[in-house]
Amino acid sequence: MTVDTHHSPTSLDGLRGRLSTVVAIPVTPFLGDGSVDWDTHAALIHRLAGNGVEVVTPNGNTGEFYALSAAETRRAVESAVAAVAGRAEVVAGVGLDIAGAVAAARHARDAGAGSVMVHQPVHPYRSAEGWIDYHRAIADSVPELGVVLYVRDPRVSGAQIRALADHSPNIVAVKYAVPDPVRFASVARDAGLERFAWIAGLAELSTPGYWAVGATGFTSGLVNVAPRLSRALLDALRGGDFTRAMTVWETVRPFEELRAADASADNVSVVKEALAQLGLCGAAVRPPSRVLPEDVRARIAGLLSAWREGDWL
Repeated sequence: MTVDTHHSPTSLDGLRGRLSTVVAIPVTPFLGDGSVDWDTHAALIHRLAGNGVEVVTPNGNTGEFYALSAAETRRAVESAVAAVAGRAEVVAGVGLDIAGAVAAARHARDAGAGSVMVHQPVHPYRSAEGWIDYHRAIADSVPELGVVLYVRDPRVSGAQIRALADHSPNIVAVKYAVPDPVRFASVARDAGLERFAWIAGLAELSTPGYWAVGATGFTSGLVNVAPRLSRALLDALRGGDFTRAMTVWETVRPFEELRAADASADNVSVVKEALAQLGLCGAAVRPPSRVLPEDVRARIAGLLSAWREGDWL
């Protein structure tokens, strides 16, 4: 007897709804010898779930996906699933070569994750047809799981996303990280605004603009540090209170601008430094990221002090 393991339309709709929220991208903490600090990894994800975070993405870019070994990415998923203990959706990041991505997706399924996020292909030569084939191979290997597309390339069109989902109905969400809200609005409508959960993929600074034209969730590295701030932004946007949303936006702006400086060179380092100053994990990162210079560390200390005064920490 053949068992149909595909999601039903009802369960897919529920998954879309769950992904329309703050999507946390947890860091991967390291010990002094450069190995992963798995106890702290679990504690940080437990803290996120305990603060009401409903979706976590181990092996995202803020988790230094490209600096981890395959064994480390597998354990990161296992650690996340155990730490959330059913309180949050686990969306495992997968990518690179197709065979490796398929193996990682199947491992995520077996480990208890409910979804996978497929990183933007880094191959220098990409055709539209090849982009579809790449994602289709991964999505079709795990029909039991929801699939989130991570789009960072403005050449990816709404028609391509729609054609891909016609083949692979478990594709339920798009994390859109092209810094162009007009392009996003067009792509989302061409692909199907109601068909997917549209996640603003450039964190809090871009979120109000993307929300205004169709996003219903956003990714966050800041949420590792100050979950209340990310939640306040989500609540304001859900309530249609853009004045309140922009007040929160101004509060997080200096922190997020530090992360975005120099083509996001310190994206991870800023988050880890803030966590280190809070006593939650070490500041160590793997190359090509860097440990921050003293002047940037001092600016982060000032921001954390202001957030404490504002009761955000």
